[in-house]
Amino acid sequence: MKSAVETLNPTRVRLTVEVPFEELKDSLDAAYQKINQQVTVKGFRKGKIPARVIDQRFGRGAVLEEAVNDALPKFYTEAVNEAELTPLGQPEVDITELKDGETLNFTAEVDIRPTLEIPDYSGIEVEVDAIEVSDEDVEKSVEQLRERFASTSPVERAAEDGDVVTIDLEAKVDGEVLEDGVASGVSYTIGSGELLDGIDEAVKGLSAGEEGTFTSELKGGSAAGREAEVTVKVTQVAARELPELDDDFAQLASEFDTLDELKADSIKRLANMKQYDQATQAQERVLDKLLELVEVPVPEKLLEDEVNTRKHNLEHHQLGQMGLTLDKYLEIQGKTAEEFETETREAAVKGIKTQFVLDELVKKENLGVNQEELTEHLMRRAASSGMSPDQFAQAVVEGGQVPLLVGEVARGKALAVVVEAATVKDTNGEIVDLDEETEETTEVTEATEATETADEKTEG
Repeated sequence: MKSAVETLNPTRVRLTVEVPFEELKDSLDAAYQKINQQVTVKGFRKGKIPARVIDQRFGRGAVLEEAVNDALPKFYTEAVNEAELTPLGQPEVDITELKDGETLNFTAEVDIRPTLEIPDYSGIEVEVDAIEVSDEDVEKSVEQLRERFASTSPVERAAEDGDVVTIDLEAKVDGEVLEDGVASGVSYTIGSGELLDGIDEAVKGLSAGEEGTFTSELKGGSAAGREAEVTVKVTQVAARELPELDDDFAQLASEFDTLDELKADSIKRLANMKQYDQATQAQERVLDKLLELVEVPVPEKLLEDEVNTRKHNLEHHQLGQMGLTLDKYLEIQGKTAEEFETETREAAVKGIKTQFVLDELVKKENLGVNQEELTEHLMRRAASSGMSPDQFAQAVVEGGQVPLLVGEVARGKALAVVVEAATVKDTNGEIVDLDEETEETTEVTEATEATETADEKTEG
């Protein structure tokens, strides 16, 4: 077999392959054997039909077609390996010549990972937010804790903002009550925004035993997305009472004896959260700087696949779970279809470039992934998916996704190398040491898990 490579553009090549006919012998034998098992010829036992009889009865062309279909993947793979290419997806194959007894010639066009030059990245400098916990931050944190320990007591008055009302609901579409549109004894805090649009205005001013109606677009159920006329009846109004902010509250709501100790702990926790956010911010900004340094051509077919995948996941998984259509989502976001298309494409381009660059860094820095790192990453992914580690691991193995997870961990380590080499300062001009934070956040940042499409194409 002889092969040659022609570069069509930085991300696509054409392989020209010439195969001497004698190298098709194994595939020809397999073709005759397969046809032998599929056909019956009078006078011959099944599986014992001579090749010349198969040629006469069914045509040599059918045998050659079967043999070529069997041989092409093997010779294509040999040509790819010989040229040391990393293909993305399936090739477009064209048989240019097939002479019985002489030769098989074919071409194969395929997208490939581009060859990248990673420049010196040690000069990257970025600025991140300083870690500052204000009195307002602490007060907000303590107030949120106070809200969790609020109590309620029934009142004989009309409902107001912040009250907890017990209500019965009945939804009608086109004048008909929906089977799944009736609910009784629902507890709702006015102003929380946890139920239907328009309900706050409908229940405010109502006392126990009174009812009102409003129209709203249903978020879920059999008539999701349709306008419904909703009748709401208030059966009870209860006022929320917040506990006093004192040492007794601290003992009730925490392991601390005094309110001062509780606030000191809040300061510590908020600082830790801001430190984590700072590390994530540093990674994102260092990555952006790195991508600016590297020229990364993006295969058009890969980009289209990634855009379509992102759209599908948003529309059929994320929005579907919320009972929203894409049009309604865009309306809520205040975006046009064109703006959504542009943003999705830009995100897809960044995701593909990120994966290509970090994968190249993995090779350049000779970064490996050990079992402990893979297990830790799997545990984090399982937690974010809502599955148990065992369930998630089983799904990963059965779906053949282990290489994808290994790639995610490796890219996280590559990004950590770049962040460590970069100069990171906060808005106060102070140098930020991200060693510990980087180790904790690199594997879970969106940047390192930007896209799986290139991995899937390579595997494919």
